[in-house]
Amino acid sequence: MSFFLDDIDGCLWDYLAATQKKLVLYGMGDGAEKIRSALQSVGAQVSDIMASDEFVRGHSFMGMRVKKLSEIEELYGNDFIILVCFGSQLPEVMDRIYAIAEKHELYAPNVPVVGDGLFTLSYAKEHYDEIKAAYELMADEQSKKVFENIIRYKLSGDISLLRECETPREEMYDLLMIGAEEIYVDLGAYNGDTLVEFLNETSMNFRKLYAMEPDHKNYQKLKRRLYMIGSELLEAYNCGAWDSETTMLFSLKAGRSSKVTEVAPKRGREVKMMSVDHMLQGGEATFIKYDVEGSEEKALNGTKQTIVKFRPKLNVALYHRNEDMFAIPLQIAQLNRKYKMYLRHHPYVPDWDTNLYCI
Repeated sequence: MSFFLDDIDGCLWDYLAATQKKLVLYGMGDGAEKIRSALQSVGAQVSDIMASDEFVRGHSFMGMRVKKLSEIEELYGNDFIILVCFGSQLPEVMDRIYAIAEKHELYAPNVPVVGDGLFTLSYAKEHYDEIKAAYELMADEQSKKVFENIIRYKLSGDISLLRECETPREEMYDLLMIGAEEIYVDLGAYNGDTLVEFLNETSMNFRKLYAMEPDHKNYQKLKRRLYMIGSELLEAYNCGAWDSETTMLFSLKAGRSSKVTEVAPKRGREVKMMSVDHMLQGGEATFIKYDVEGSEEKALNGTKQTIVKFRPKLNVALYHRNEDMFAIPLQIAQLNRKYKMYLRHHPYVPDWDTNLYCI
């Protein structure tokens, strides 16, 4: 039986390298810089930069004046391609992107949040056996649909593939059968938002909460947000999740984007790293969330003893590195063959809220 990769004969980067149309970046910031660099690596050049009307305001970016869509249309007619360079889960922003896509040729190129290289067709073929093995681990038809759509999206940049397979975020709690007696470990707890979401879902019923957050400012916000929960019920650590106890360089960026780095960052510092197994000291966990900006593999390795002994429910982000979609499911299967794996993509452009749920 043929596999879906067998019928794909090209990818977005090949098309962008060959097209004669003008390439217009939609958005400013790190995403735009990453996509420009990726375009240059395949021999393509950026022609212009646009932003939503309310964000233009005379801005310049990368040496070019930022324009409104109406100006781009006036300059190039319909002979241009829009490349989305930012991510959003806000319904009004996503609706705007989809509305533009109905009128113009638009893609959201997939570039890794962490790590180098592009998810090209040659990359997919190189990892064909691993991708197929991970696909076969998926427990239901929706998971297989999400898996196929996300891989096809990574290769094509076609955002309609994301909308086709998205489901509400709240589905996570049904899939994981979250109850009132959970011992919840939140890795990459940010400012406590996912802890609050958990508490709301369980009506404040739980046995114990653990949280790791390496960014000091986010950690302080987390502590303030959850001040009402005593230390006997919430253990919060200003550290990152890893496979051992060590110290790492950490790049400190706005929001959720802080991450481990091998190069001294402009804004950053050394932070403590700790394994879940060390934190729990042989104690139980029933539910663990991994959203650790590309360190998921290390964090999972640091949870080996807990996974083998207690088989906690897992929620693992699969969108930070090129290899996450196939490497992480295979890694979890090696740790415990009894897990059922459910893959879901929740509303987001690009594919940044794609998560693996294991029970």
